[in-house]
Formats: sequence, structure tokens, C-alpha cells
Amino acid sequence: MSQTNDQQAPAAQPETLAMTEAAVEWVKRIRTKEGKEGQALRLGVKAGGCSGYSYFMGFTTSERANDLVLQYDGLTVYVDPRSLEILRGTTVDFARGMLGSGIQFKNPRVKKSCGCGESFSL
Repeated sequence: MSQTNDQQAPAAQPETLAMTEAAVEWVKRIRTKEGKEGQALRLGVKAGGCSGYSYFMGFTTSERANDLVLQYDGLTVYVDPRSLEILRGTTVDFARGMLGSGIQFKNPRVKKSCGCGESFSL
């Protein structure tokens, strides 16, 4: 009997965002590899790209006033209020495929994304 790994990603709450276990584990591995243990992950959206917006993520030691602070199995995530308006309902996942692997933002509000997959519009 073969076993499949088609687990459904946790759904994000409409007022916030979700990270899958795979995404959290990948971020924690990268954080350790980069020697940034104890740092939080900042997720956000910035203007730019061929479709209007692009996602960004990076490690930080500073929480800003009004940040949404989320906890995922030992990983602290900061999201600024402007980015949260665009990220509401998004699920952040890590996927492996034949053409590569990486973080995916599954944002139900995206209406169009560019051909390279790096930017989007609402």
C-alpha cells in the first residue's frame, strides 16, 4: 500500500496569515544556516515588480510599533500593518518540485501575477 503526502495546508484566518509546518521548518533551517538563531522573520509586501507588488522576507531583531506578532513552533514572525492589509488570508508554504523548491505565498486576494511569478496585483 503506497502512502501519499498530499496533506492540506492549514487555512489562514481571514484577519491574519498562516505558515505551513514545511515553511516554518525551512525558515528555521535557513536561519540556523545563516547564523541568525533567535531572530524573528519579517514578512511583508513592497511596491515593485512588473505587476505592482512583491513579497519580501528577512530576519530581524527589531519589532516595530503596530507589528502583528505571530508565533509558529519557535519562530516569531512580524508583519507590518500595511503589508497585513495585502497578506490577509495568505498561507505561506514551502514546496518541492521537479523544477526547484521554495517558499510559495498562496494569497486568495491576488488577481494577476507576472510570468516570472515574482510580483502580483490585487
